[in-house]
Amino acid sequence: MSALLELVHTSKYFGGLQAVEDLSFTLAEGEILGLIGPNGAGKSTVFNLINGVFPPSRGNILFAGVEIGGKPPYEVARLGLARAHQIVQPLAGMSVLDNCTVGACFGRENLSLAAGREAVREVAELVGLSGRLEEPASQLTTAGKKRLELARALSARPRLLLLDEVLAGLNPAEVVRMIEVIRKIRERGVTILMIEHVMRAIMSLSDRIVVLNSGKKLAEGAPAEVAINPDVIAAYLGDPAHAKH
Repeated sequence: MSALLELVHTSKYFGGLQAVEDLSFTLAEGEILGLIGPNGAGKSTVFNLINGVFPPSRGNILFAGVEIGGKPPYEVARLGLARAHQIVQPLAGMSVLDNCTVGACFGRENLSLAAGREAVREVAELVGLSGRLEEPASQLTTAGKKRLELARALSARPRLLLLDEVLAGLNPAEVVRMIEVIRKIRERGVTILMIEHVMRAIMSLSDRIVVLNSGKKLAEGAPAEVAINPDVIAAYLGDPAHAKH
């Protein structure tokens, strides 16, 4: 598989604060890569660098071989990269359909309004919102708004989808359903980079895991390898001895 996303010695500083330091990793087309680490490790900053919220201080970010470091989010979206945010903020005064149509019309294929609505109906079926398209977005439950955020991103028909804690705030049954949705998204050929604190979920979904700590890459590998890495255990628990408990 060829690399769809590459971070090459990427760093980000906010004044004297080091948020990300010399980070390099690749994401192959069709892969699910999990990005984990303790709170404050720099995970959200990495997402903000990739989708154009912040320019990198140093290094390169390549998407399908194109340098995207420093490009604004709307240009990155046009190239085929979409993001589902941790804090869901739907356009509350608009319907579910119209919320998602915004994503379709400003996404990779620059769809017309009619074509965008058609794309949304297809995506809504996938995420379980097909019966609620005409409802105001404000009436959805937390789980429904998470699905809406995912549908809006998918309506842009991305090649790469960034999932920022899409399982946060869901009950166990909703987590199971969302995991199945994510698997179906990958089956449709969408590459996924995800941040998630629900370890059981991210370990079962990911082909590989990258672990951050204090803005630096601490470990990288298959989920089973990362789970028993003493450095990773120490970063989360503070003492490698916890590995046996």
